[in-house]
Amino acid sequence: MIEKRHNRILAVFLAQLTASSGRRIESVNRMSGPNMNFAVLRRITGALFIAILALASVTPASAATVATVNGEPITDVQVDQRLRLFRMEGNNTGRNGAMEQLITEAIQLQEAARLGISVSNAQVDSALLQIARNLGVSRDRLQAMLREGGVSSDTLQNRLKAAIAWNAVAEQAIMPSVQISDLELDQRAAQQIADYQTFDYILKEVVFVGGGGRSGQANNYRSNFAGCDSAVELSLAFNDVAVVDIGRRHATQLPDALAKELAGLNVGGISKPRVVESGVSMLAICEKVQANDLTFVKGGLREEAGSDAYKREVEAYLKRLRDQAKIIRN
Repeated sequence: MIEKRHNRILAVFLAQLTASSGRRIESVNRMSGPNMNFAVLRRITGALFIAILALASVTPASAATVATVNGEPITDVQVDQRLRLFRMEGNNTGRNGAMEQLITEAIQLQEAARLGISVSNAQVDSALLQIARNLGVSRDRLQAMLREGGVSSDTLQNRLKAAIAWNAVAEQAIMPSVQISDLELDQRAAQQIADYQTFDYILKEVVFVGGGGRSGQANNYRSNFAGCDSAVELSLAFNDVAVVDIGRRHATQLPDALAKELAGLNVGGISKPRVVESGVSMLAICEKVQANDLTFVKGGLREEAGSDAYKREVEAYLKRLRDQAKIIRN
């Protein structure tokens, strides 16, 4: 039962690792360069090492070339190692799938070399060390776990090296060309703006400090509220009340429910009490003007659109490399 659970976990994590070679890690604005996102690697490979102890295999003493990629050999030993991982995760693509993944990694490393990108042993060692720390074991113990499972440490190291290199290739060769025009963002943002999100406010926040049990007092304050100018004076009639100048906020910066409520209020109005971490909060409207500000909506759209465009460009880039590669299968 434990082995099956490990295999299910491994299936998810290894699928993520395979997919990551054709997409940007995290988001467009959080590229980590050739060091990749090791938090992702730790999650992926953590389950791998727990599950790998279930393996029992012997590495062949000699290796035969089963394919070449632009003259670079792929051996039957490499395929067998990758195939074992596929079987662990329930991947049904079999030997052909293992071969294709190794071919892809060879192409990625060759492209990295062409662009002058290299992955040092120190980078790979750092990744392995972080994996070991994530598992709560030493690096030596990690190596021993691999040996006990009959898996060469080179298998994981080569996989990490290809992922790190391809991440650096994508950042250097593709990211600069991924641009989303302001006109396109304006059009998309305008389509997403609702009527209640077309206002600009000057706000004060009134907070009844403490738990949600102060809602009654907050409602009493609200019923006597006569505008921002007297907000502080009115608060003196209650204990532990803070009046904070929030300043200018556009409706698109606010949670939808709150933006809808404020849209229905006039200057001098105050929102219904809501429980927050610090106590019970209300927002008072000091100024309110019509303003179709797309800045904040565009910010979110820019990241989303940029990530989608980046992923498409990375996939197309890899496809071109594969189409141009001289791949011979023996």
